[in-house]
Amino acid sequence: MKIRRPKPLISKVKLKETLNPNQQEKENNEVHADNTVNANSSNKKKENGDIISNDLSKNEEKIRSIYKNCSDVIYRTFYIGNKTKALLIYIEGLSNEQEIEESVLSPLMNERNMETEIQSLMMKTVSAPNIKEVSTYIDCVNELSVGKTMIFVSQNSSAFSVSLTKWEKRAIEQPESESVVRGPREGFIEDITVNTSLLRRRIRSPKLKLVHYSVGKYSETSVVIAYIDGLASEDLIEEVKRRVKRINIDGILDSGTVEEFIEDHPYSPFPQTLATERPDVVTANLLEGRVAILVEGSPFSLIAPITFYSLLQASEDYYGRFLIGTALRWLRYIFLVISLLLPSLYVAVLTFHQEMIPTSLVISIIGSREQVPFPAIVEVLIMEITFEALREAGLRLPKQVGSAVSIVGALVIGDAAVSAGIVSPPMVIVVAITGVASFTIPRYSAAIALRMLRFPIVILAGILGLLGVMLGIILIIVHLASLRSFGVPYLSPMAPMQANEMKDVLIRAPLWKLNKRPHFTGDYNEYRQAPNQKPNPSKGGDG
Repeated sequence: MKIRRPKPLISKVKLKETLNPNQQEKENNEVHADNTVNANSSNKKKENGDIISNDLSKNEEKIRSIYKNCSDVIYRTFYIGNKTKALLIYIEGLSNEQEIEESVLSPLMNERNMETEIQSLMMKTVSAPNIKEVSTYIDCVNELSVGKTMIFVSQNSSAFSVSLTKWEKRAIEQPESESVVRGPREGFIEDITVNTSLLRRRIRSPKLKLVHYSVGKYSETSVVIAYIDGLASEDLIEEVKRRVKRINIDGILDSGTVEEFIEDHPYSPFPQTLATERPDVVTANLLEGRVAILVEGSPFSLIAPITFYSLLQASEDYYGRFLIGTALRWLRYIFLVISLLLPSLYVAVLTFHQEMIPTSLVISIIGSREQVPFPAIVEVLIMEITFEALREAGLRLPKQVGSAVSIVGALVIGDAAVSAGIVSPPMVIVVAITGVASFTIPRYSAAIALRMLRFPIVILAGILGLLGVMLGIILIIVHLASLRSFGVPYLSPMAPMQANEMKDVLIRAPLWKLNKRPHFTGDYNEYRQAPNQKPNPSKGGDG
């Protein structure tokens, strides 16, 4: 039986067209200019004094001039075997001082065999995980900035970088923003080497590729692009690399900075990459052919490309029964609609379409609003803004009092507002249900986007009634349909429709049914597991 391969969502040519042609030409010119500058600078290294001298005093003077007024840079002069003068330099707090003493200073100072070359002596005597020889001051500075220890030797026109780094880092803990009842309890931390090791523990194949970049003129932040060779599309990998390499900024403080520079539609409120602290989420997405971006100093990694439905899926959906996962997924979809539209529907119906409400309910609502001096739209805006302020206060206050302030504040303010006749009791109920509904969305970036869109829809409902609500829904759907994440339609696989990939969108099909990977760009590795794996006692151990 011949298997028909699904049509690619976007071709290689179209993927490259996501950028303006003039912008591409400009970037090509910039790359050509950079290559010319690099070639000229390499030819002038010697003239500019970038090459390390064999004069130890000149080397020390040069490094001291570079690190002028840097009190944390430590200089230590010593003698190798009581004969050859040497200089050791490291940055306090980034290097392991005890290991420097035990693995570098003590062996070299007690060395008696000085007949061999200094390179061989270093490799033989110094016990460190990695020893590298560098020949320029720029390389020395780069090595020192990441915690390496530099050794300059008299009458030697190169220096030695010894990897003895050590700095304080947070322990691996469960991510607070993505807690689960069942599933791994590990989360990323701010150390990128720990984060990459968490991925290596889960994907032990050498096909897991980790490509390193240094981004930021002053911060020189480590950025790692992770993908699985043979699963991720080559077009996608090259596009991610190109967008990361074109970032030219003073410093990268968090993965959110990288996200703003690489997304397709910067003015959209909806995220076009998935930010997560969970290594298992990153692993699952890598196995589906996506690309992950890890940033030094940030526990949040970025995953691309994504779709709108990716933001409504929780990792716990795949760790429990598929029927439960499907029910919870539909619950999220329902509460997403409630979170976005309930206040605007209340305003529209109460202001323009009272005939849609049962008579007894209308009488009850009118009676509760008898003392309220404001129209429904003003009521909603007052309560929604107050609720958002309390939620923000709960996040910014210390953890011990934040939750208490948000809960008690909502109860006290709501009760006082009703007693004072500023808002009606039905309005408090509507806002409370809306707030609870917004908490069911797993991704904070998607939840806050929907919370912000709630306000313009309420205003449209107050002006045009249900017609305004429909207008707001149409505008949001049109906007979502126009979005792309690294060339992949935001509403796929529903728009454009791909029926064979709907098993993990509206429902969570059994894992033994999810034989194929999602299809993003270009050619891809279609099958992720063998077919016909439905559990059946009659199959026995042979499957």
